Amino acid sequence: MGKVMKIYIKYFASIRDLIGKDSENLDVDINSSARELWQLLTHEIESPENVLVAVNHKYVDFEYVLKDGDEIAFFPPVTGG
Repeated sequence: MGKVMKIYIKYFASIRDLIGKDSENLDVDINSSARELWQLLTHEIESPENVLVAVNHKYVDFEYVLKDGDEIAFFPPVTGG
């Protein structure tokens, strides 16, 4: 394994139920994208499409490159009615 950084991950609503926890600290490879993190977290489970991701309380796209100490949050698709 190469160099790693520490990040904090929060899960909301159905994503929390899918992952089985509210949050966690994780060490990931430096230069990992939000997409790579999501794939790592969900590689053994069926995950929803169109998941939303925020880093440090701002929505980002899945190509965002994570930085040491980032707080990442995953949200299910928003539905209205």
